[in-house]
Amino acid sequence: MSMLTNTAIVLGTFVTMELVAWAVHKYVLHGFLWSIHESHHKPHNHVFELNDLSFCFYGVIAALCFIYGSETFDYRFWIGVGISMYGAAYFLVHDLLIHRRVKIFRKASNTYLRALDIAHKVHHKTKGKDGSESFGMLWVHPKFFHIARRKR
Repeated sequence: MSMLTNTAIVLGTFVTMELVAWAVHKYVLHGFLWSIHESHHKPHNHVFELNDLSFCFYGVIAALCFIYGSETFDYRFWIGVGISMYGAAYFLVHDLLIHRRVKIFRKASNTYLRALDIAHKVHHKTKGKDGSESFGMLWVHPKFFHIARRKR
């Protein structure tokens, strides 16, 4: 496969992961796996939460893609790269920037990052599994951009 095809597979997988993560978050984690995800919605003072286990699912899929696609570097390998890149973005954006699990970032002044932070805070406003909104990680509803611009 060409470099262009491989790049398209990686980028397509990354974008698809946002859709998959949104659906899993809304219908699985706020559904029948709420008992695991609930730890993410409760205040705590420890680094890890039971919810962190839910992302092992994506890690296993990426690992399988690497294992079965690495001999010939076929599409499975590049799908594994896309899933892994999304996982790295998730860790950077969600865990470090938004939740500040490790205090290395200050509060963002960029409108997009502020809108993302506001959307996430709105998601966490509801403590139960029902009634939340904004389930994605990187896509932000336009209404949160309007709020972020007003709070400047």
